[in-house]
Amino acid sequence: MKRPCHGVLLLCILSVIPLSTGSAEESGTGEYRLYEATAATVNGEVLFLSDVVREICLRGCGAFPGDERALLSLSEARDRLIAETLVRQEEEKLALGTVDNAALQEAVAGALDIMRACPSPCASEVSGEQVREYVARRLLVMEFFQNRVAVFVDVSEEVVQREIQHRASRTGVPAGDIPADVVRKELFDEETTREVRNWFDRATSKSKILLSPLEER
Repeated sequence: MKRPCHGVLLLCILSVIPLSTGSAEESGTGEYRLYEATAATVNGEVLFLSDVVREICLRGCGAFPGDERALLSLSEARDRLIAETLVRQEEEKLALGTVDNAALQEAVAGALDIMRACPSPCASEVSGEQVREYVARRLLVMEFFQNRVAVFVDVSEEVVQREIQHRASRTGVPAGDIPADVVRKELFDEETTREVRNWFDRATSKSKILLSPLEER
């Protein structure tokens, strides 16, 4: 039985993924000087330090509706930004990357309300357009994994019943008192998380990711 998956995908997407190290100067950006500090390059696309700092602010405010506030270091925020950049690049390669306009407008409105109420001083430095870009990116990531990964995850009734019996024998709780829907969702989430991690492993191994030194502040 196939079920939609929402929070677990974002949880996995936002987790730290292994990245190859290197300097921005090795990224082939040319002889000209970049006046803004770089944080990384992802397949030739430059991520600036200001992008990472803004990511820290947006995550810290819990700007995306439904998110908890997350206090991230520079390196943690960079890893999350790199991960979502990989997804966006894959969507562009596959000519995907569209979200429902009504859903986008609703999410942006909610995000703007959150940012206005955020007590962090950085919130006032993030423009409405930057909030919109952030929300659109997050929605695209969710859409990608729901349509490219979660839709192919299947948890059979046999597997659900086997897990129920295993839990019953381990805990002493009668099998009939263990809700099958809860077990099915937990198994679905676990399998989806594994598949998302596998996707990131493959995407990272095929990508050129160069990291610039970061000074934690």
